[in-house]
Amino acid sequence: MRSDIELAGRVSAIGVSSTMKVAADAERLRREGADVVDFGAGEPDFPTPANVKRAAVAALEADFTKYTAAGGTYELREAVRDRHAADYGTSYEPSECIVTVGGKHAIFNLVQVLVNPGDEVVIPVPYWVTYKDVVAYSGGKCVFVETDPRAGFALTADRIEPHLTPKTRAIIVNSPCNPSGAVIGPEEFRRILRLASRRGVWLISDECYCRFVYQGEPYSAASEPGAKDTVIVAGSLSKTYAMTGWRIGFVLAPEPVIAAVNKLQSHSTSNPNSIAQKAALEALRGPQDAVAEMLAEYRRRRNFVVERLRRIPGVDAAEPMGAFYAYPDVAAAMRGKGIDGSARFAERLLEEAGVVVVPGEAFGNRTHIRISYATSMRELERGLDRLHRFIVSR
Repeated sequence: MRSDIELAGRVSAIGVSSTMKVAADAERLRREGADVVDFGAGEPDFPTPANVKRAAVAALEADFTKYTAAGGTYELREAVRDRHAADYGTSYEPSECIVTVGGKHAIFNLVQVLVNPGDEVVIPVPYWVTYKDVVAYSGGKCVFVETDPRAGFALTADRIEPHLTPKTRAIIVNSPCNPSGAVIGPEEFRRILRLASRRGVWLISDECYCRFVYQGEPYSAASEPGAKDTVIVAGSLSKTYAMTGWRIGFVLAPEPVIAAVNKLQSHSTSNPNSIAQKAALEALRGPQDAVAEMLAEYRRRRNFVVERLRRIPGVDAAEPMGAFYAYPDVAAAMRGKGIDGSARFAERLLEEAGVVVVPGEAFGNRTHIRISYATSMRELERGLDRLHRFIVSR
């Protein structure tokens, strides 16, 4: 094996996805026969809806297995536009839409076409793990904005404004938020939009979990008058329709941005999977009952998880307002066990109790852990009982 292999410097600027590493660790332990309760997975435990799967089978039988346009078929881009309009009251043309290979790909492509070396990108903390690394890969600089855990980590325009400079290129907002479950209310989102518009910076709205809110109606800042000049939507079918492995995401943006993303995509992935595109078309245009059913079950699980966490000494659990994650503060529990940092806490929890969580360091916080409740009630009960015993044991 050569020891003098030199890699491009831009690759050394990024790390392996923490959430992907947690998933790999859990899978390794399962292969070894360990009894693992997995709270790390950021994906629905529900099956893809039957009508969506049938559409994929029909696509195979019709031999829809060739290349499509790099940015997705016209009818799928129409369907994305129509679904977004129905759900949020927006108005886009198919030319203002591109289909990507998942939501992560949408974010990656957007940052690469918008951010030059030295540009600043504002990212609220806690943040989804990939934002930091894709900005670093582009040569940009992350500017982190702390949010208040006592307010459920909800982002405000007042917190953002002091961090804006002449070098600011974009603000990335994720509501509902992974990992905290925080939701930005429409009025506060309007303030953030006005701020971004006034300062001439892009507002990239990551709407991966937008259909999963527990109070009020789903909201998109792109629905506001004049928002197209400032807001770029990055979306995904992965969570909404339990289609994580199908890898279909999208971008809604002004035509010049879409053209740039299309150019980049044509030289990287080319088109999204043709069969998955047909499945996505059915997901968007077909019945939406499955989405409501998943939301109702997530609400039931959320209520159980928060109540159960609050019974554990040393754990402070805010109530998530969206998505399917709890993000408790375990600082007191760590002190009680002589543990420094949630990364070590997660390691010991896995080693000693067989419970997988994602440490807060992955999201910019040292005292929190992320618990996904996209799993069965039985597993939630088993895992939270184990977490309780681990914390109170000496």
